[in-house]
Amino acid sequence: MTPQKTDPSQTAVLYARVSSQEQAKEGFSIPAQEKLLRGYGKDRQFRIAAAFTDIETAKRAGRTGFDAMIAYLVKNTQCRILLVEKTDRLYRNFRDWVTIDEIKGLEVHFVKENAVVSDESRSSEKFIHGIKVLMAKNFIDNLSEETRKGMVEKASQGIWPSYAPIGYLNADGPNGKRTIVPDSSLAPLVRRLYELCATGQHSIQELAAIAHQEHLTRGGPIQKSTVNKILRNRVYSGEFEWRGERYPAAFESIVPRDIWLSAQAALDRRLGKHAKKTGHCFPFSGMLQCGSCGFAMVGEIKKGKYVYYHCSGARGKCPEPYVRQETLEEAYVAMLRHISIDEGVVTWISTALRESHGDQKRFRDEAIAKRKADHLRLQKRLDVMYEDRLDGRIDVSLFERKSGEYRQEQARILTEIEGYGAADGQYVEAGIRLLELTRNMHRLFEKQQAAEKRRLLNFVVSNSIWKGGEIVPVWRQPFDMIAVANKPSSDGSCGTELKNGLNERWLPGMDSNHDLDRFLNSHNLLILQSH
Repeated sequence: MTPQKTDPSQTAVLYARVSSQEQAKEGFSIPAQEKLLRGYGKDRQFRIAAAFTDIETAKRAGRTGFDAMIAYLVKNTQCRILLVEKTDRLYRNFRDWVTIDEIKGLEVHFVKENAVVSDESRSSEKFIHGIKVLMAKNFIDNLSEETRKGMVEKASQGIWPSYAPIGYLNADGPNGKRTIVPDSSLAPLVRRLYELCATGQHSIQELAAIAHQEHLTRGGPIQKSTVNKILRNRVYSGEFEWRGERYPAAFESIVPRDIWLSAQAALDRRLGKHAKKTGHCFPFSGMLQCGSCGFAMVGEIKKGKYVYYHCSGARGKCPEPYVRQETLEEAYVAMLRHISIDEGVVTWISTALRESHGDQKRFRDEAIAKRKADHLRLQKRLDVMYEDRLDGRIDVSLFERKSGEYRQEQARILTEIEGYGAADGQYVEAGIRLLELTRNMHRLFEKQQAAEKRRLLNFVVSNSIWKGGEIVPVWRQPFDMIAVANKPSSDGSCGTELKNGLNERWLPGMDSNHDLDRFLNSHNLLILQSH
């Protein structure tokens, strides 16, 4: 992006963030970010009016420093420069981007990226910046998905893919892969707990008391819920369940199969079983909210074969009439057309995303390096602690407890590293597939069976309102951004929104960027058109 010209007399605020206390102590520290930002501001003769910081996880709702910074910028209209290290230090999600974008006249300097985004930035720069924010979120989601895939693959090989449950320890297997092995001090206690349970003569409370007396714990008193979880866990019996699937274990079992089954029978006799069947008779039941009284819309069969939906409320007669399922399907198709993207635009965005892949690769490499450093740091702690144990400076129980914790953390770090490796290079293609899906979603919906239609809708909307014969959706990310950008063309106002074949909501105020104009004019594109 091209840096913007600024008035040296302008005041600025700076914002620094780390996503955990661990980062605060290492290379992503707040002081390091502030030093970089203050030096940048001094070089440009900015007056730093205020500094705001956050040390929080990205999934926590709200940030004290971020919220205070927004309030300050809203109140102090003479301050219109924001200094931040890079994009992912400022935005955690699309909502943060919208919040910043709504502050009129704000000029955001991403110092490490050598980029400035403001009202005066070129439309193409704003567009690519927005796409990067969107794809950063998609990259994180994809990384999480790849990590889950890696765990499922381990499970299919009989390897326990997570932290070792009580009675086991994480360890290196003969093939070099991390697995679990019986804990010599706790495994016998777990087996004894099962043997006592199998007799049917002890309640969960009594078994919890016995477990506490025999120190069946890795720290702190053991609770009844923990004992029940141990006794219901199939992992001790030579097989295990992972994400709803059952796998034979490639590691040593602690409890013989017959004792495990006897314990389950004893628990069932004492506690009983309460099976509950659930299901949907109608594909759209509960997916729509009545726009008149706020209750959910439910399905009902009329005349033995016609499916109608109506408000399920109890506030007297609802003004919303019954509606046929076919009518709802047509309304959903119209709704999905609002996020349909032109094929030429998909190609253009795909090119931009692949060009930005270098930034994400650097992020991946930095993240892997950090996690390798974390793993090495834990290994050094284990080595030092082992020497302390040999010299008698710490006792056996402390050594086993802390070493178990460190090895669990090492196992988690290795799993994350594997996830990063699997996700490398795939986030761009995943994003492009998402755009392709968006372009064809309304056509796919028309061809699917009822259950698949419901599944597809759950993917794109979190809730919807039915009123006056129309569906008002609550889009999930990233479809909310696409729907907002596509609104002018989908509501029939294309004639006043186009310039050089472009939808002004996506690329407002096109400048004289020759290459971009030539590309767009040669393809005669509508960035987002209604089909």
